[in-house]
Amino acid sequence: MSRPERMISSAEVKDAVFYGEIIEEYADDMRGESCLIYRTKHQRIIHVVCAPKEAYLAIITAYLPEPSQWSADLKKRK
Repeated sequence: MSRPERMISSAEVKDAVFYGEIIEEYADDMRGESCLIYRTKHQRIIHVVCAPKEAYLAIITAYLPEPSQWSADLKKRK
């Protein structure tokens, strides 16, 4: 059984954290300092929001960016 097209695997999230590019930083986030990571692999682009903690990395969310809300390269908000 294949996964739905918009589902993001844990492997994709891990890949983004290790090899992605930080495109936004949120120093004043209510959850503590966090950032938005951009990763493209096999022509699939994902965004991951995470917050580094002393003992772990908190993954807040991962999503496929909506092109209408981002620049053409999906790295800057409109």
